[in-house]
Amino acid sequence: MQGAYAELECTAGAPWTVEDEQKHLLAYVPLVKRVVRQLGAQAASSMDRDDMYQVGLLGLLDALRRYGEPDGKFAGYATMRVRGAILDELRRLDWRPRSVRQEAHRVRDGVRNLARTLGREPTQAEVLERLQLTPEAYREFQLAESAAQLAQFDDVIQELPDLHEEGRFSPEAQLFARRSIEEALRALDEREQRVVQLYYEFELSLREIAAVLGLTEARVCQINKAALRKMRGLLLK
Repeated sequence: MQGAYAELECTAGAPWTVEDEQKHLLAYVPLVKRVVRQLGAQAASSMDRDDMYQVGLLGLLDALRRYGEPDGKFAGYATMRVRGAILDELRRLDWRPRSVRQEAHRVRDGVRNLARTLGREPTQAEVLERLQLTPEAYREFQLAESAAQLAQFDDVIQELPDLHEEGRFSPEAQLFARRSIEEALRALDEREQRVVQLYYEFELSLREIAAVLGLTEARVCQINKAALRKMRGLLLK
C-alpha cells in the first residue's frame, strides 16, 4: 500500500491533510480487496493479485481526490473507479497474447457456426466435441469473454449522458443512472437478474455464484455474458 500511496503523494492535494487522506484510504481498503477478488478469476493469467491490488489502490486514491469527503454514496462511486482502473490497466497491458486472441476468435466463430447449424445455443458437450477442446480450455475462453464483456459494460455506464458533474456524481446523474440500470435489469430473465445481482451487488466471484445457483462456472459465464449484452443494448438506446 505504501508504494501505491507514495506514487500519487505529490499530485494535486485533496481538501484535507495527508494524515486524513491516508486514514480514508485505509478505511476503504476492503473495497479494493473485494473488487480484486471479483476480477481475479478473469484476469489471473494476465495480472497477478498484488499488481491488481496496487492498481486498485491508485484508483481508490484518485476516487477520494475527485469525490471529496466520503459520505454514504462514496462506496459505489469508488467501486466503479477502482474497477475501471484495473480494467484500464488490463487493456493497456494487452492482457490476452496474440495467440490467445487468435484462439478466442476461432472458438467464438466455431460456437456461432454451430449455433446456426443447430438453430439454438449449443451445449458445452457439443462445443467440446465440434471444436476439439478440453473442458479447461473452453472454461478459460469463457472467462476471458466474460472479462471483456465486463469491461464493455463498465464503459457503457461511464458513457451514460450526464453521469458526471465536475468529476463526481450529481444527485440528478445518480438518479438517471440508477433508473436506467433498473430498467435494463427488468428486461432480463430471472436467472440473468440473479447472476447480475450476485456479481455486482453482492460482489461474489463467478465460482461463488456457480456454487450458489448450482451451476458450472462455464454456465454462469454464459448467463453473465448474455445479461450484459442485453443490458448494454438497452442502455445505449
